Amino acid sequence: MTDTTTHFRTCPLCEATCGLEITVRDGAVQRIRGDRADVFSQGFICPKGSTLKQLHEDPDRVRRPLIRRGGELVEATWDEAFAAVADGLAQIWADGDRNAVGLYLGNPSAHTIAGTLYGRPLIQALGTRNLFSASTVDQMPAHVSAGLMFGNPGAIPVPDLDRTDYLLMLGANPFESNGSLCTAPDFPGRMAAIRERGGRIVVVDPRRTKSADAADEHIAIRPGTDALWLAAICTELLGGAVDLGHAAAFVADVDATLATLRTGLAPFTADTVAERTRVPADLTRRIAGELAAAPSATVYGRIGTHTTRFGTIASWLADVATAVSGNLDRPGGSMFAVPASGRPRSERRGGRGFKMGRWTSRVSGMPEVRSEFPTATMADEILTDGPGQVRAMITVGGNPVRSCQDSNRLDEAFAALEFQVSVDIYVNETTRHADVILPSPSSLEKAHYDLAFQGLSIRNTANYSPPVFEAEGPDECDIMAKLALIAQGLGPDADPGIVHQLMLDGATAHAEDPAALQALSAGRPGPERIIDATLRLGPYDLSLEDLEANPHGVDLGALTPALDHVTRTTDAMIDLAPEPFMADLTRLAAELDDTDDDDGLLLVGRRHLRSNNSWMHNLAVLTKGAARCTLQIHPADAALLGVVHEGQATVRSAVGAVVAPVEVTDSIAQGTVSLPHGWGHDVDGVRLGIARRQPNVNSNVLTDASVIDPLSGNGQLNAIPVVVTPA
Repeated sequence: MTDTTTHFRTCPLCEATCGLEITVRDGAVQRIRGDRADVFSQGFICPKGSTLKQLHEDPDRVRRPLIRRGGELVEATWDEAFAAVADGLAQIWADGDRNAVGLYLGNPSAHTIAGTLYGRPLIQALGTRNLFSASTVDQMPAHVSAGLMFGNPGAIPVPDLDRTDYLLMLGANPFESNGSLCTAPDFPGRMAAIRERGGRIVVVDPRRTKSADAADEHIAIRPGTDALWLAAICTELLGGAVDLGHAAAFVADVDATLATLRTGLAPFTADTVAERTRVPADLTRRIAGELAAAPSATVYGRIGTHTTRFGTIASWLADVATAVSGNLDRPGGSMFAVPASGRPRSERRGGRGFKMGRWTSRVSGMPEVRSEFPTATMADEILTDGPGQVRAMITVGGNPVRSCQDSNRLDEAFAALEFQVSVDIYVNETTRHADVILPSPSSLEKAHYDLAFQGLSIRNTANYSPPVFEAEGPDECDIMAKLALIAQGLGPDADPGIVHQLMLDGATAHAEDPAALQALSAGRPGPERIIDATLRLGPYDLSLEDLEANPHGVDLGALTPALDHVTRTTDAMIDLAPEPFMADLTRLAAELDDTDDDDGLLLVGRRHLRSNNSWMHNLAVLTKGAARCTLQIHPADAALLGVVHEGQATVRSAVGAVVAPVEVTDSIAQGTVSLPHGWGHDVDGVRLGIARRQPNVNSNVLTDASVIDPLSGNGQLNAIPVVVTPA
């Protein structure tokens, strides 16, 4: 006799949020495939989703707490681990400086209930200004752009893929990423559907990616010049008749705003940007004309545009192009999701607006954005002596030593810490320095509800996934709650339920009868009660019971105009020409005359479908096959430099050098080379058996922490000047 059960849950490994059908036999996963009944993904699955079994069973996954004793990380009990955390933090705080402890939140935090709900109470309890996250090596420009335009850093417009007639996509490769800041299961299928219904897709990228191959047209732009080109697109659009459509009602003075944009963008024309961008002027004018003429259109820029010195300007100009072509907040254009756990549509729009630079970092004077400092200054804050020095770090689900700029110096910084706590499932390049590692349960041992990505979805849906297996240790939310209580000085034995209740009280504070609302979820675990409350108070009158009764999800419909709902500016109006952006156009204009690196090579990153984060390199099923950590280079550049296909080349930047295998390919533009991110697993102390067999090279040895986008603090991970020589 066998015991076979089927479970339906949302994949937590990337932003696509695909539904999975998991068959369990005799306590072990037998098969994982796409959930064909899922209301959103309808059976689509990528190679990562099917590997939750291997991730759950990985012998290298940390299952019990580790404490450093005698210089080695050894297993300990949970009580011992929390006691060690309390003791270590108390010693750091003995002199009363709360800023001596820093916090880094990694990318996986956005994919968990614990990371999205319980990060805030931990931050508040720590009372430190030294907060860092993966956002400043990723999407922070989009938050700043949305914050200053809409007063709401979370109101990032997403392309209405299922209804658009024209998709202009820059710096994105959804065939590999599955979409980012655009939650859309089966992005490739949705792209195909655009063309099948007579629409058009244009991809702008220095590489001819799989996404570019699937488009109608590929434009090989010069790396790092997306903002220049988008400025020219906007200039061309503003040169004709402009009708903002529905969005005009949300602009205080349309004529004055358009005049401000025309004046600020005047230096950027199709002709003036042609040489720097390597995009012919006639081509730029044609694309602008197609945007203006399309029945509906959307401009989607992603990480290739954000991780540059002008990432925020590029993000803003993508939305300006959408707006002045009449496609902001309208079907087929760029729209806003309304999450099931968000506030009701009936609430008055407007709010407190968005502010940044409220304080600055101790060493470099970098301004905060969304209460964070750029990861670019993290090493400085750790290695520079003096009051306020970061002497201890807490990391949650991240590997900044591999994912952030100037990796070697950051590695040195983490090694110099007096104390480090990591909530993580692996001993990686960052957590190998930890004094305590608190392992969260595997993805199959915890509940899942997408709080972050519902707000970036191209369709309003809601799914809840209960755990498949019972966790070996405490729930991740309990771990985060316990850390918050320790930081508050309540000791390692404090009950996590204190935090759960405080958060539930906060979630229900605006209900007509908070006690009655809380009573509806009595008996459930704390995180479930919070989710239930936000659903009941949300715009769709749902409950957790409703989602549990619909394991394939609840379809809440296509996106609808929502500017009245998402706008948080003080006057409830949007600002298409924020003053900080207009001022930064002067810096952008200087690029038109900057020819210092015209003849040199520029390094860009790249994504692989099987490699979303560095820890995925420890799953054999995701790393098998042809080597992917190669230096891609155009045949003409290879011939000129004397490097050969499958040979070795040294890549040198201003801050470091690596030696990588060469892949000569005409899929990359001349003058551009490419390395993927997240590799470099060959250091002592790492417990990644599979990854260490194929360590490959770490591209962030080449990224310069001193070069950032000043508006957002985002690091420059693309368009890095490098010299390539045969190794």
